[in-house]
This record gives sequence, structure tokens and C-alpha cells, in this order.
Amino acid sequence: MAVLPIRISGEPVLHSPAAPVAEITDEVRSLVADMFETMDAAPGVGLAAPQVGVGLRLFVFGWTDDDEVTHRGVAINPTLFITPTSIDPADPDTESEGCLSFPGERFPLVRGESAILRATDLDGQPYEIEASGWLARIFQHEFDHLDGVLYVDRIDRPYSRTAAKIERKKGWGVPGNAWLPGVDDLDA
Repeated sequence: MAVLPIRISGEPVLHSPAAPVAEITDEVRSLVADMFETMDAAPGVGLAAPQVGVGLRLFVFGWTDDDEVTHRGVAINPTLFITPTSIDPADPDTESEGCLSFPGERFPLVRGESAILRATDLDGQPYEIEASGWLARIFQHEFDHLDGVLYVDRIDRPYSRTAAKIERKKGWGVPGNAWLPGVDDLDA
């Protein structure tokens, strides 16, 4: 297993829809193991294949809730059903999220309160998870990556303007930027 470089906003693979996983091979299993190691080293609660430069429809997640229940898994070729989002503005205290591909920043974003994730695991077995709260947010965030959407693409003003300024100031928004968890000093 290895920690992989995480691509930063501007890398084309992050802004393009990912291709379905045709077959679960040893290469896919190795990629998933590396993604878990990378996510844990970052540290993060989710990581999509495009974030490590691989344009495939899969993501990993790992989060422990307030009841000390750990939710950890891989979603291959997922579909996601989401409850409608509120029309109220996002609450910066309870609805802020960050992204390993826009490291060190957090912005509020309204997400659906609940979601149903349907996917395949590494054994090729289909499964379904009904999630609410933070786990539903994780699923929505990672699923967006598979469609070439970063959370900063969804945030409202004035936060979107702030994110654009940060991207320009840091030289992101162009191909070739990445960071390596455990090596680069970035807070994600």
C-alpha cells in the first residue's frame, strides 16, 4: 500500500465525469487499498478515485459517528438518491465542509439531509446504505467528485468569490497541482 498524491482543483480529472469500473481486478483492489491509506493519512473522511488522478467511478469513506459507530467502505459504480435540499442559506457552524482537493479551506454548503447509497463492494456484491446527517453529506460530496464537481463549484456567494480568490492566490485552477499527505504541510 502507498499514500498517493491528491490532485488539487484545476487538474482535468477532477473536472470530468469518471468512467464506470468495468471489472474488479487486482489493480482496482490495490487502488482501493492505496486510497484508504491516503484518506487516513490526509486525514479525511472520504476520497474519490479522481482525487488521486484515476478517472473511475469509485470512492472510499471512513467516519466514526457520535455513537462511536465506524462507517467505512468502498463504493464502486455508485448511485445516490438524495432528499431535496433546503432553500435556506447554509449554516456556517453546522453545514461547512472541506475537500482534500481544495486543501485547508472550509465553506458552508446546503446538502440533502438524507441519502441512499447503492453500490458494489470489492467482492462485487451490491449493497445499500441509508444515511442521514454527516454520513449523507460525505456520500454526496464524494459522489459529486465522480461527476467532475467539487464542492466549491456548488457554494453560494460570498463564499464562492472567496474560494475563487484563494484558488488564484495559491496558483490552483490549472493542471499539475497536487499534495502528498504526510509530506506536504497542508491542512485539509
